[in-house]
Amino acid sequence: MARIRMAYGMEARLITRHADVRAVLADPRFSRAATAGVDVPRSSPVMLHDASIVTMDPPEHTRLRRLVAQAFTKRGVETMRPRVVEAVAELLDAVEEQGPPADLVTALAQPLPILVICALFGVADERSDTFRKLAHTMFTGTEQQEVESAFGEIMAQITALVAERRRTASDDLLGRLVSACDDDDRLSEEELVGLALALLVGGFENSAQEIANCAALVLSSPDRLAELRARPELVPSAVEEVLRFAPLSVTGGLVRIAVEDVELGSGTIRKGEAVVIDTQSANLDPAVFDDPTEMDIHRSPNPHLIFGHGAHRCIGAELARMELQVALGSLLRRFPRLALALPAQDIPFTKGMLRGPACLPVTW
Repeated sequence: MARIRMAYGMEARLITRHADVRAVLADPRFSRAATAGVDVPRSSPVMLHDASIVTMDPPEHTRLRRLVAQAFTKRGVETMRPRVVEAVAELLDAVEEQGPPADLVTALAQPLPILVICALFGVADERSDTFRKLAHTMFTGTEQQEVESAFGEIMAQITALVAERRRTASDDLLGRLVSACDDDDRLSEEELVGLALALLVGGFENSAQEIANCAALVLSSPDRLAELRARPELVPSAVEEVLRFAPLSVTGGLVRIAVEDVELGSGTIRKGEAVVIDTQSANLDPAVFDDPTEMDIHRSPNPHLIFGHGAHRCIGAELARMELQVALGSLLRRFPRLALALPAQDIPFTKGMLRGPACLPVTW
């Protein structure tokens, strides 16, 4: 458990082993609420909002999560699959019409998740691009003023959407949250905006980067690509392996503060210490995964921790899985000769908090 100092905030302990990461995620003695509005270790200059679902502990966290949980259950997500299949088909129609080469990042990876999450929130397609650009800047921007400006603008956009739902009621997810705030008194105004921010932003950039990572990893291996084309039933396990293998975040997981002394397998965390969990390291732990640095699309079981664990496990995990499965499966079916238009080692990657191809030119 190394002592580290990130770009902003105080010193922390870095948790890297799978068993320790899982233990921290499940243990209520490691508090997220204790980080709200505090100068904790982080790579972004922006401190976390003190009414966000990601900075709450149970029971407050549980109360907010229940308001949106139904939309993100496996059954709820499956009802959205036809719409996602349709959206991917429309995006790939445009790719085919344009002709090769095409950039899968701008043509598929970025527009798909924002279209899906905006549809859930009842945001018109023509406004989705604004949210996409702002969320992308929040996660990939490298200048403090740029990141803070994007954060402020997206908060203003969400506040405007809430005001629209108050003028005209709707049955979309945001409309139901506004009703829970105004009619049922189940969340405050600040909680409403914070929850909408977490869902809109969290539902876009992570999935966009992983769709691009998935395409890059599959297309960079002729053997892997040929097997998936021959056996499309392997797409779900390939997606799980991409989630385990691709180092999405370069900053570790969200910070927690120990509210009392806690013994972990690797040592003791003292009360008041900040801990940073590294899920990417945990997903490469040889104590859990055979040949962890090899991508194996047959791997089963695959207990990766990319979506977290415990109370704060990513609520959009099933939605992200489904988007990745549809995107990869549709690409392989639509373009049987799909190939990278540049050597794999020349793929440029993003900077900032999340890591994925900045562009991914392909041909067919």
